[in-house]
Amino acid sequence: MAYTLLIGNKNYSSWSLRPWLVLTEAGLPFEEQLVSLRSDAGKAGRFARLPAGRVPCLDHDGLLVWDSLAICEYLAERHPGLWPAGVAARAWARSACAEMHAGFGALRAELSMDVRARRPQRRRGPAVLADVARIERLWTETRAHFGRGGPLLFGTFTIADAFFAPVAFRFRTYGVAPAGAAGEYLDALLALPGMRAWEAASREDERLADHDLDLLYPDDPPAP
Repeated sequence: MAYTLLIGNKNYSSWSLRPWLVLTEAGLPFEEQLVSLRSDAGKAGRFARLPAGRVPCLDHDGLLVWDSLAICEYLAERHPGLWPAGVAARAWARSACAEMHAGFGALRAELSMDVRARRPQRRRGPAVLADVARIERLWTETRAHFGRGGPLLFGTFTIADAFFAPVAFRFRTYGVAPAGAAGEYLDALLALPGMRAWEAASREDERLADHDLDLLYPDDPPAP
């Protein structure tokens, strides 16, 4: 069982965070390899070996699995317990992950992940506000239906938590503070050991001019 996970810079790569967190929280041994997102002359060469030309990608003894959802499903087949045990809970979890994987385009475009940054003053358009409201509702409903037994969406850690992990960092960066059960879940997600480890490592990442919020928006007023 030799897992190697190829990931992008931890400060910016939301897609890489998901399978990394699954492997970490599940206690599965793996090696990580950074594929820098820097837009330089060598970028095409760095990404040429990846099937889709992007991160993340899991290398399991030469078998390549790409896309965050496919990687997590592959891991779940090999390591039971990464999805909720109940049929209804598992179907809900998969639906939530698929919605996150395919949707929330405004949130992704306007509130990009930058773990180090604090930009609560960034404007949130109507489409972003609608995405935020949907996520808060989904978190609240999931906790109400399936959250007994722990502070996470389905009580204990599942792939669903990994899929909303980048949202947790985004919410903190942009000062989105859900109330009630959604806010409690946000705090619990940010407090996971894997999330803390990812955040600590992100402080060492190179700063990329086309990703870093402080470099992209230097004229924003300072965060309070």
